[in-house]
Amino acid sequence: MSRFFITCKDIVTPGSITITGDGVNHIKNVLRHKKGDILVLCDGNGTDYRVSIESLEKGQVVTRIMDVSRNTMEPPVEVTLFQGIPKSDKMDYIIQKTVELGIKRIVPVITERTVFRPVRKDVMEKKKERWQRISLEAAKQCNRGIIPEVETPLGFKESLKYFDCFDLVLVPYEEEKQRSIGAFIKELKQGKINTNRNGAGIRSAAILIGPEGGFSEEEAALAAKSGGILVSLGPRILRTETAGLVVLAILMYELGDMG
Repeated sequence: MSRFFITCKDIVTPGSITITGDGVNHIKNVLRHKKGDILVLCDGNGTDYRVSIESLEKGQVVTRIMDVSRNTMEPPVEVTLFQGIPKSDKMDYIIQKTVELGIKRIVPVITERTVFRPVRKDVMEKKKERWQRISLEAAKQCNRGIIPEVETPLGFKESLKYFDCFDLVLVPYEEEKQRSIGAFIKELKQGKINTNRNGAGIRSAAILIGPEGGFSEEEAALAAKSGGILVSLGPRILRTETAGLVVLAILMYELGDMG
């Protein structure tokens, strides 16, 4: 069953939804839907509408609401990825796969070793628009109830200011020798990890990932001082586009809906 997200251009009334945005062309000319076909429309806030196509007109598709339900695809823990911006198009892959795994928000971060440093605002805006489109398409593909937001890039020190907003912040660091990700999970289950909720359960978490080359010693120290928990991901060095996926998958297994 075809699935679309409602945009601000679409018209929602008590009994019907009129699609007037970008989805019109896709519904009519790409998927070639006809009157009577059933679609699922999501408002991006976790509500799904099962609708029947009433008419396909120039510039709009009129549908009748058949059923309204709460989307159940969102995990119980909200995870934000602070991702050091990598080279090339690796960010595209990171966004697509983390959205599939259940990420809530992605914040690109400019670190000491970040190669991509846009000097023009319009270049960065185009990048951000592209990243948001990738998030949208991935959310549609895996039946998400929301479209994870790709935020405007932050500087490294600026990103640390948001750590207090989360119950838990994990920072994979290849030079960390004291705590592995496995040891962290064990401590977490035993109640030995202090979180911002003081044992009330973890509802929000963040992951901070470095770009190619990882974090400098100073950055790792600052992240730890700001409340981040440094962890090792094992003896092998993972690529930046792999590290975040590994940690996110572990968190979704232990705290989310994959376990």
